[in-house]
Amino acid sequence: MILILFGPPGAGKGTQADLLKEKFNLLHLSTGDLLREEVSNETALGIKAKEFMDAGELVTDELIIAMIKNKIDNTTSVNGFLFDGFPRTISQAEALNDMLKNSSKEVDKVISLEVDDSILIKRLLERGRSDDNESTIKNRLDVYKSQTLPIKDFYSKDNKLIQIKGNQTVEDVNSDIVSNLS
Repeated sequence: MILILFGPPGAGKGTQADLLKEKFNLLHLSTGDLLREEVSNETALGIKAKEFMDAGELVTDELIIAMIKNKIDNTTSVNGFLFDGFPRTISQAEALNDMLKNSSKEVDKVISLEVDDSILIKRLLERGRSDDNESTIKNRLDVYKSQTLPIKDFYSKDNKLIQIKGNQTVEDVNSDIVSNLS
């Protein structure tokens, strides 16, 4: 089983990821965690990634996909994988699909947590991160809408998209997700 948790900042992806990985014995794949692991272990991919990072550049999609492939190919003790925060662009989604297809795998479902902007802003302000104010939060939501939201259509055309009302309780959101996966 390969799942993608999708939604704007503050939608509850991290909370649901924790619940789903336990319930279905999935490995939670966070690209940030993968990057840190590869760099700290000084793997060939980590050394390349560090070069980009040290130069203040974004690590390329190709390098991220290679890290994901490496992790998927070398993990056998789980029933599948759960992506949270990746892919963020259509090109990343296409690269992920191509990499999985080459391994005779595919994304099973994309779970989109749907939450109104007003609720997202309230949630993010309540988290109390020092760099969060209403203006920066609205900017993050605008970036999400322009760069990441098109992924919904990308996966919708393959009937992989599940839309979940994310403004419910954590338990109700999780229950809706699980019932849609069963």
